[in-house]
Amino acid sequence: MTEDTSVAIAAVMPAAGIGKRMHSDVPKQYLQLHGKTILEHSVARLQAVPAVSQIWLALAADDPYFADTALAHSNIIRVKGGAERMHSVLNALQFIDEHQYPWVLVHDAARPLVRSSDIALLIQRCLAAEQGGILACRVRDTMKRGELQISETVSREHLWHALTPQFFPTALLRAALKDAMQCGVHVTDEASAMEWAGHNVLLIEGHSDNIKITQPADLALAAFYLEQFV
Repeated sequence: MTEDTSVAIAAVMPAAGIGKRMHSDVPKQYLQLHGKTILEHSVARLQAVPAVSQIWLALAADDPYFADTALAHSNIIRVKGGAERMHSVLNALQFIDEHQYPWVLVHDAARPLVRSSDIALLIQRCLAAEQGGILACRVRDTMKRGELQISETVSREHLWHALTPQFFPTALLRAALKDAMQCGVHVTDEASAMEWAGHNVLLIEGHSDNIKITQPADLALAAFYLEQFV
């Protein structure tokens, strides 16, 4: 597999959240994982992809932790994050020249295990199709809908877990997020904004160990997976 290195690719990482479900005094992206912060691991995954030319990191305006990381002395561009993910991503996109960087990857700060090979595959497939797409993995479990009781069983056929990175033309993604925000539409990922704007989005199957750290148990699982990569 080869990458099209003729296209300059930007990367955005929203990292302004506090991760309440981790029950930690420190935002989850700054928790330690094998001697580094989760954020440092996640950024390193993007830096390992030659096609990624520049990274924009959206942080809280009053973030007191970033300065203590090695990333503070790198060429990463820091921008102000927003109240929600969509605000942080849009804030970063406002600083990216779509002519210089016609395509952009958006990756969760709390996904430190994404494989460089999966990112490269995502880029290759989307550029070949001239269409945006996301990494995803197929749902394997029986799916139930309900609250305290099951209201119905949902077929898992054609169901996918959305992962990141997600990869789209810079100008189209910026317009989709801006329009959704102006219309009061809440989107939880970039693909949602693109779908709402009427764009088709490719599904590129990635590895299921590309987990998002959201709860304390996820940190232990991520540490285990990371040991397998070494």
